[in-house]
Amino acid sequence: MKKLKIALLFFLTLTCLTGCFKDLDDEIGEASLTEINDFIYKGLNIFYLYKADSPDLEANLNEGNTQEYTNFLNSYSSPEALFEHLLADQDRFSFLVSDYRVLESALNGQSLHNGMEFGLVEIQSTGEIFGYVRYVLPNTSASENNIERGMIFNRIDGQEFTESNYQQLLTPQTYTIGLATFQSGVLTPTEEEITLTKQEYQENPVYIAKTFEVEGHKIGYLMYNAFTSSFDGELNSAFADFKSAGVQDIVIDLRYNGGGSIETSNDLASMVTGQFEGQLFTTQVYNDNFDDQPRLFNNTISTGRNINSLNLNKLYVITTRSTASASELLLSSLMPYIETVQVGTTTTGKFEGSITLYDSNDFTRNGSNFNLGHHYAMQPLILKTVNAQGFTDYVNGLPPDIEQAEDFENLGVLGDINEPLLNTVINDITGNTSPRPASSEIITELLFESKAKQPTYKRMYVKE
Repeated sequence: MKKLKIALLFFLTLTCLTGCFKDLDDEIGEASLTEINDFIYKGLNIFYLYKADSPDLEANLNEGNTQEYTNFLNSYSSPEALFEHLLADQDRFSFLVSDYRVLESALNGQSLHNGMEFGLVEIQSTGEIFGYVRYVLPNTSASENNIERGMIFNRIDGQEFTESNYQQLLTPQTYTIGLATFQSGVLTPTEEEITLTKQEYQENPVYIAKTFEVEGHKIGYLMYNAFTSSFDGELNSAFADFKSAGVQDIVIDLRYNGGGSIETSNDLASMVTGQFEGQLFTTQVYNDNFDDQPRLFNNTISTGRNINSLNLNKLYVITTRSTASASELLLSSLMPYIETVQVGTTTTGKFEGSITLYDSNDFTRNGSNFNLGHHYAMQPLILKTVNAQGFTDYVNGLPPDIEQAEDFENLGVLGDINEPLLNTVINDITGNTSPRPASSEIITELLFESKAKQPTYKRMYVKE
């Protein structure tokens, strides 16, 4: 996880240096390191979920703003160094950004993207590394160059992946992937190469929403790839379509969904159900500076529109190790109320939520005395979620009811009833006892995924 944090900080710094934004405050004096470090310490001292497990925060060194406190701040050569020092050992997800404008864009689903969502895995027996295409975003370089789900690639700009070079190879705005095949566990390079270019892009997380009728069952299928609140209207519209189609069973595919907005997760749970309005969805538990906050099932989305509810008593969810935070919150919070059937593999294990802290008097974007001398912001963990039965702290993830891993040799077409994981769900719905595909004997480890380059990777957050 330390490697991931370092890679993320490197990526964000590079993004800022390459200039996605034009400074409008060039006339403002640059903030000193002491000022920035003071913001970091005081923000964490107030809000950080694991304050009690961080000795220098628990000591409240800033009381009285003494010279000793100033010396402590100045003993760290960078804001990143102080931030990392103050984090508790169990914290896998808090992060600091040097430009909050990059973070704000990411929270709205915007990023530099070539449209190819992929995973990078290592074959344990040989040490070979290859990427596999998970899905392709429309109107991007990947879609224009006919990239398809299931494609395998093992090199970038002619260099094969290694554990030490893949981060660097994937960083440029334009790069060329070299395709390969993967059959019977054997990785074989081909001569075909495809050049892809990143561009500013805003992803609609409602990737597929469709209805099937199989053996008399009307089944709604939603592939949902991020809990992005700016697309709550599109999510609600998908459920309006499910409702008008008379859907009796719902499948939510969260296999690549790393999370996002807690409010959107709350709303999605209310779309699936509807009969639990006003009852406890989850409790947000904070540090000793704040009271716990209940969050209830509701009937409106963030825009104020009424939620289109299905009033169902059963939910199927497809998960993998890439399923995290707000995705896991949806599952854990519905478990006390309805039957949830989880198909796939164990999730990440992320039950904590964060918030963006800015350098202002109240740490909000619109607070007074907003420091224009720097663009640092923090996304620290400030809460953990506890369901209506007191369930939380699932650090090892949520295990599936029906275990089935994706097969890199047969990923299938997303949204097609013959796609292996969806087919397993449909068979369970219809009572078909057809045997599931045999698990591959080739052992691989997920090293990296394309969304890991986004500052919102596996985050669950609340708005100001």
